[in-house]
Amino acid sequence: MSSYIPVIIFSIVVLGLTGAMLAMVVFLGPKRTNPVKELPFETGNKPTPGDARGPFPVHFYLVAILFVVFDIEIAFMYPWAIQFKKLGLFGLIEMLVFAGILMFGWFYIIKRGVLGWK
Repeated sequence: MSSYIPVIIFSIVVLGLTGAMLAMVVFLGPKRTNPVKELPFETGNKPTPGDARGPFPVHFYLVAILFVVFDIEIAFMYPWAIQFKKLGLFGLIEMLVFAGILMFGWFYIIKRGVLGWK
């Protein structure tokens, strides 16, 4: 239990400093607001009036989903790399099959033009 004392002290100090900084911002910070500051900010563009639920190109969703899929698949390679020596030749062959499927999917989406911005 005595080995946790430095962690507990560090946590208390961090929480105390965080609380003190937040309190200083609330109590000491300027309270000047104007209509321009209250507008939503979107990448430097002025907000346009209208409905935010307008049509959105499907291409953005495809790119986002592909990023998540390939990111997760690459994340599976990290545990394999850690256990590489223990898995031996069988693990290498399995990873080559996995990477082959991954590359097939990558070339397929490139051939279909999914990643091409128009």
